[in-house]
Amino acid sequence: MNGAVNKSVTHLVIGEDDPGQRVDNFLVRTCKGVPKSHLYRILRSGEVRVNSRRVAAGYRLCAGDVLRLPPLRLAERPQAEVDEAAKQRVDLPILYEDEAMLVIDKPDGIAVHGGSGVSFGVIEALRRQRPEARFLELAHRLDRETSGILLIGKKRLALTALHDMFRERGAGTDKRYLVLVRGRWMNMTQHVRLPLFKHLIEGGERRVSVNPEGKDSHTVFRLLARWPETSLLEAQLKTGRTHQIRVHLAHLGFPILGDEKYGDFELNRDLKRSGLKRMALHAWKMAIQHPLTGAPLEFVAPLPEGVASYIAAVDGKKTREFTVDNLGQFLWKQP
Repeated sequence: MNGAVNKSVTHLVIGEDDPGQRVDNFLVRTCKGVPKSHLYRILRSGEVRVNSRRVAAGYRLCAGDVLRLPPLRLAERPQAEVDEAAKQRVDLPILYEDEAMLVIDKPDGIAVHGGSGVSFGVIEALRRQRPEARFLELAHRLDRETSGILLIGKKRLALTALHDMFRERGAGTDKRYLVLVRGRWMNMTQHVRLPLFKHLIEGGERRVSVNPEGKDSHTVFRLLARWPETSLLEAQLKTGRTHQIRVHLAHLGFPILGDEKYGDFELNRDLKRSGLKRMALHAWKMAIQHPLTGAPLEFVAPLPEGVASYIAAVDGKKTREFTVDNLGQFLWKQP
C-alpha cells in the first residue's frame, strides 16, 4: 500500500497484500487511534470513497483501488515509546503455528492491540518479536482482562477467511470459555438470548447492556461444578458481541468473579485479598476449519495458574492442581 498525504485528504492505493479485506476492517487497522464510531460515521456519510465512489462498510477492497480519507486526527504514540512498552510483556505462549496462522495463549492483563490509553498490545509485541514477518493481523479479539486462545493471521487470504468464519459462525466453528461466577447456577444447560446494546458512559468509556434495541446475542451456558457461593460454567458463543458473556451473566444475577466493569465490586475486593487478582474468564477451547485447507483444527489453552489455584481452594483440594486435563475429577459437585 502506498500513501500520498496533503493538508485536506489522504489517498491510499491498495497494494497486493490487501485485496479481499472489508473496507471497515481496513480502516480500523490503518487509522490507529481513531474511534471506530467515527470511522463508521465517515463511511456512512460518504466522506470515505473508493475510486471516487461511495461504498458500504462491507465493500471488499481490490488491488489498485484508490481509497480517499477525509482529514483525521490520529492519536498514535511515538514508535519508540511503543517498542519500549512492548519490552515489558512479551511472553506469548504459542499453541499452534503454520504458514497461514498463529495461535497464542494470551495472558490476562494485556490488550490485544494498542489504543485508548494502552501503548501496546499483543499484536505490537508480536511484530516486535518478529521483525521479519511481512504480515501479522488479529483474526478476532479478546478483552484485556480475558486470557486464552487468540488467533493471528499471517497471510491476507487466511485472515479474510478467518474473519468470514467468525462472522458467519458456520459448521466447524466453536468458541468455548471457562468462567467462575458468584451464586449457585441451577440449570445444567441454559440458552441465553438477550439483545446487547453498546453505549458510552460519562467519561467516554464503552459499556454494553441488555436492551431490546441492541443486537441479537446468544450464549449457551453449561454447568460444570458448583459450590455454596460459586459456580463453574462453560460458555459457548453462538454470536460474538462485545462483552457478551460478561453482560449476559451480570444481567442474570451471576456476575463473573473479578469483573471490574460488570461484576460485584465489593466481592472483587474480597477476592483480591483471598488470592484471585484477575477476572475469572478464560478462552479455553476453540474448534475451526483451517482457513486455507479446510482441515478441522482444535486448540486448548491450559487454565491460568491464578484461576486454577482459586478453584482448587474453593473445592477444598488445595494440594491438587486444577487443570483442563483433570476437569472431570472436579465434576460433579453439590446438586
